[in-house]
Amino acid sequence: MADGETAGNSSEARREVEKGSEARREAGADEVGDQQPGHPGEFEIGFLLGILAGEGHFGGDGRQPEVTLRMHTRHETLFRWLQTNFPGGRLYGPYHHGGRSYYQWMARGQYLRQELAPLIGARLQDLDSYAAERFRKMCRDYGIDARG
Repeated sequence: MADGETAGNSSEARREVEKGSEARREAGADEVGDQQPGHPGEFEIGFLLGILAGEGHFGGDGRQPEVTLRMHTRHETLFRWLQTNFPGGRLYGPYHHGGRSYYQWMARGQYLRQELAPLIGARLQDLDSYAAERFRKMCRDYGIDARG
């Protein structure tokens, strides 16, 4: 495992995710679809799009594309939720340096090209124009066919 990569779920973060799922079911979310881990429904996809539009980065390292989300460690529950619902991405951290503490979630490789990019591409109309253009540029720069 890479330095700082998270190996497992903390029990507290898991409990928070489970409480959120239970609250959604009680509110009738199961009518939309009681999603299994790794099989996101429309709510989970929409939530991911919102997070990525506001906090994410669509880019790459010059060799391969990547979608990156970096946030303070106080958002650990959100990162655990990402691991559960979008398990093709990888969670790294927590990192502590320069007076900052953060996690980083990344989607690369086959998962990005074959699953995440088409999922986002099919919903570009749901993103603001700035985020949609950042996504389109990443796809152009790295030859990704993101038609959903």
